Amino acid sequence: MRFDTLVAIALVFIPFSLTSIGGGAAIVAGIQHETVAVHAWVNSREFLDLFAVSRAAPGPGMMLATVIGWKVAGWLGAFVATLALFVPSSLLCYSVFKLTNHHRDKKWHRAMREGLAPVGIGLIIAGVLSLFRLADGGVTAFVIAGLSGVILYFAPRFPVLGVLALGGLGAMLASTLSTWVSSL
Repeated sequence: MRFDTLVAIALVFIPFSLTSIGGGAAIVAGIQHETVAVHAWVNSREFLDLFAVSRAAPGPGMMLATVIGWKVAGWLGAFVATLALFVPSSLLCYSVFKLTNHHRDKKWHRAMREGLAPVGIGLIIAGVLSLFRLADGGVTAFVIAGLSGVILYFAPRFPVLGVLALGGLGAMLASTLSTWVSSL
């Protein structure tokens, strides 16, 4: 294993660790850009596959860094990517909490917290759009995602497995309809 590859992995994931406002989903678009377009460590299809594996695996939601590190440089790459993504943000959160917690009732502290919320939401939306672009699911994917969002917004207690089943049923119906229309 080349040392410069491990350094490159660390240099990709450390900045994302420090800017993951809104959680791991907020940095998916950036990770996709760096690993697919900039470094070409994985192609678009591999990125989607690794994203799916990381989301299905138990543990933190952002195991994507671990599986990308593993893909690029084996187990050592997985170890470096995991540390690069999780350690800096953990240290930053702990430090900020220790430094500002006794000011949490002050106006500037509330403004800081409220100001970061839209930043996190915007980053999450960018990550979702990035995945949509890579998956190239077309109108069907947007309709299924939109209906899933509507269901979960108006019925937050609706079972997630039910949403997944309805999405799968919708995709199957759309595929069957498309095949039927093209055969005419």
